[in-house]
Amino acid sequence: MTTNSNGTIAQVIALVCGLIVIALMLMALMSSDWLISEGWRQGLFSHCIGENAPTPLPFNVPEREAACYPARDEGYIRTSAALCIVTLVTDIVATVLTALGLRSNDYRTKFKFYRFAVYVMALALTSLLVALIVYPISFRSELSLGNRTVWEFGWAYGVGWGAAIFLFGAITLLLCDKESEEVYYKERKVMST
Repeated sequence: MTTNSNGTIAQVIALVCGLIVIALMLMALMSSDWLISEGWRQGLFSHCIGENAPTPLPFNVPEREAACYPARDEGYIRTSAALCIVTLVTDIVATVLTALGLRSNDYRTKFKFYRFAVYVMALALTSLLVALIVYPISFRSELSLGNRTVWEFGWAYGVGWGAAIFLFGAITLLLCDKESEEVYYKERKVMST
């Protein structure tokens, strides 16, 4: 792929990063593997009790059969879930804006799309980082109710950090490449007149 009037490599890569973030956020939101311990898994929307889970169950959860149940009604879990949903929705919007910028032939329109995409991606990144920081800090405050000696953050929590890295990359690519296209546009405009 070469740099042409339809878009640049950096902007195409930013679009791909946005698409990857959508996939990663869907995986993180649907998983119950944010927090793991013996016989226990906790996600943003559910917690699961494993077969032969040692009792008493963590966080004063009543003893139940091995299955998945709706997430505990804790503020930090709800807040993290809401912020991750905000991240997903805003990243979808930013990815669409990036795609519209790539399609546009008018440089002013193109820059408007990219500028709004950067702002929306920055909002997505901010909400994701807040969720990824609030979750472990708030979990630590209820650790004494955990009834387990070993707690680990699961793969879904790590996927959230992966999404943050891709978001940061997309923002950086859109910001860096914007400057080179602005110079080209200004040179072209001056030469035309």
